[in-house]
Amino acid sequence: MVRTGSVRVPVGPTLAVVAREAGVSVPTASKVVNGREDVAPETRRRVTEALDRLGYVRRPRFDTAKTPGLVDLVVHSLESPWSGAVLHGVEAAAYEAGLEVVVSTGLPRPRSGRPERGWLDKLTARGSSGVLFNLAELSPSQYAWLDHHRIPYVLIDPAHEPPAGVASVGAANWQGGVSATEHLLGLGHRRIAVIAGHRRSMCGSDRVAGYRSALASAGVRHPADYMRYAGFDVSAARLRTHELLDLPEPPTAVFVCSDRMALGVYEALAERELRVPGDVSVVGFDDLPEARWAAPALTTVRQPLGEMAATALRLLVRLMHGEHPESTRTELSTRLMVRASTAEPPGERPAA
Repeated sequence: MVRTGSVRVPVGPTLAVVAREAGVSVPTASKVVNGREDVAPETRRRVTEALDRLGYVRRPRFDTAKTPGLVDLVVHSLESPWSGAVLHGVEAAAYEAGLEVVVSTGLPRPRSGRPERGWLDKLTARGSSGVLFNLAELSPSQYAWLDHHRIPYVLIDPAHEPPAGVASVGAANWQGGVSATEHLLGLGHRRIAVIAGHRRSMCGSDRVAGYRSALASAGVRHPADYMRYAGFDVSAARLRTHELLDLPEPPTAVFVCSDRMALGVYEALAERELRVPGDVSVVGFDDLPEARWAAPALTTVRQPLGEMAATALRLLVRLMHGEHPESTRTELSTRLMVRASTAEPPGERPAA
């Protein structure tokens, strides 16, 4: 080992040795090491095997002597309040850490068995030291590509359960589902429906599990007809609400697993000339600005999006420095924000 300052750098084979072992030119071996996609699959395989066989040590992505560093933030869209809150949290934490942030909208999905060429090429070309993915659904090949090139990354509120060892930051969704349902139970509601997001999304499943747990603890039956999925879509939530209202015994309250879907619920209730909360109480989840702007203001579960993003950035910096946190999953507390969209069930409300 050779000591340079406080960093121990292992001595290993040069890129020329790797290239000779794989039977390719040094520039070709360099393309593989640096994540370039203009290499034939068979050539890439030979070089990769030679790298692993010889124990070639790739240059660390993050150099603490260079300030500021560069990190990527990948979001679905810059137009949503959700992404705005995440970006604000990342920017504030990045400023404190002396880092610059490059924002990308959407992660291309690979059609073949390897990562999309354009986005990953740009990532390595600009020398990003790490990546934050918000609500991303990475493919196995994209996980493998990031791990192979030793690019640190953290998931913010991942859509699905990440592979073992992958760092992620989210909210206590199960507890949020419990608090929303307990609030409605405390008001006297017993016919409580739920409109969830995607069937297999991690956050949505946890929120529904919290809802069911709260009902079970209160000894309240959960009819199968009261469970609806709307894919976090406003229009779908509106249609699911009409389906609930058409039931022989419609709910007196609805727990909606996102604020945006709650707006669709409001719309359906207005179309039926039903009042919130006079006829139906509504609880959302997220506490986006829309929750406060809605009429009436929406009771909702607040998840600290900005704090989640800042925590993910700080965790990414630790990974960039070569640290290995004891836990790869971080959950931040949620909090019920009681506003004007919930009240006692209609039959239990005293006369004016």
